[in-house]
Amino acid sequence: MTTAPDPELLELRESIDNFDAALIHLLAERFKCTKRVGELKAVKGLPAADPAREQRQIARLRALAVESKLDPDFAEKFLNFIVREVIRHHEEIKTASAAKP
Repeated sequence: MTTAPDPELLELRESIDNFDAALIHLLAERFKCTKRVGELKAVKGLPAADPAREQRQIARLRALAVESKLDPDFAEKFLNFIVREVIRHHEEIKTASAAKP
């Protein structure tokens, strides 16, 4: 016997799906910008990582998380994951740029 899904549950899941889609689109746009940053850093001979900026961003996003009633530790972990990925991309761009004649 199969029962019909709860309408409220379905509505909430639909909203979650919409948020997930929006997050993916936002991340894609963010990574387009960070790719350009990586290209500029490679051209200018700057390091892939910028620890001072990263610390400012962490402090800023932790404060935003608190204001938004989101766990600031979670926000920091999320940002750290993104920053690690951005740095990895910047290192790849720098390597590719150095390999060009």
